[in-house]
Amino acid sequence: MSTGWQRFQEQFINFYPPFLGAGIRSRKIDANTVRVEMKLTALNRNIFGVHFGGSLYALCDPWFALILLRELGSDYIVWDKAASIQFLQPGRGTVSATFHIPQDRIDEIRLAAESGQKIEPTFSVDVVDPNGGLIARVDKLLYVRRKK
Repeated sequence: MSTGWQRFQEQFINFYPPFLGAGIRSRKIDANTVRVEMKLTALNRNIFGVHFGGSLYALCDPWFALILLRELGSDYIVWDKAASIQFLQPGRGTVSATFHIPQDRIDEIRLAAESGQKIEPTFSVDVVDPNGGLIARVDKLLYVRRKK
């Protein structure tokens, strides 16, 4: 259900200044899944030589909302409402996260929002190192409502 504008955004999101500066790159985008990576650079490391926590969060910020907005279409409002991040170990080298919303969950959210009431689905994603080691876990609370 993507619009021309959404396809444009997907192609050029890697050039969004906060992502560009932090070295965040979306590597795979399909209907319900986005894989995002971030290399450790001088622009995103902290004083301890590991990934800056704000950059780790930025890696995870918009993706669930963008996936859901793309799949629900322009008749819906989708916003990030709240988030939390738990740092589990220092991030070194390239870290990544894969954001996926199963189609049955999208259908469930669409059906629940049909009445015009707000829906507040939650999603979680793990940030991992190249060996699959868990670096951080991010929980997101979204706001979804069908437009009036």
